Amino acid sequence: MNTLHLAGRDIELDKDGYLSDLQDWSQTVAEALASAEDLHLSDEHWEILELLRAFYAEFQLSPANRPLIKYVAQKLGPDKGNSLYLNRLFKGTPAKLAAKLAGLPKPTNCL
Repeated sequence: MNTLHLAGRDIELDKDGYLSDLQDWSQTVAEALASAEDLHLSDEHWEILELLRAFYAEFQLSPANRPLIKYVAQKLGPDKGNSLYLNRLFKGTPAKLAAKLAGLPKPTNCL
């Protein structure tokens, strides 16, 4: 079990660095997780993270790449709903990294 030390508080992470308790998520936690991945969150990132949290709220699961791309295309259009755009934002692993930063469980069919 890993721990994220943030603002005098310890937040537990699973072995892959995902939040153990989804209720621990906040924008500050997302920033800290992104920093650990050597990533600075831009408005483009936040747009996808908020969309991913909405997906989770609706379907109670973290999408793999294809469903994520399809959902982004539906909600934000084809310019953002494509693998090139999402891979550029999330270092080639959009479903896994975006889920982690959004405070969601690891997508079940991602290695």
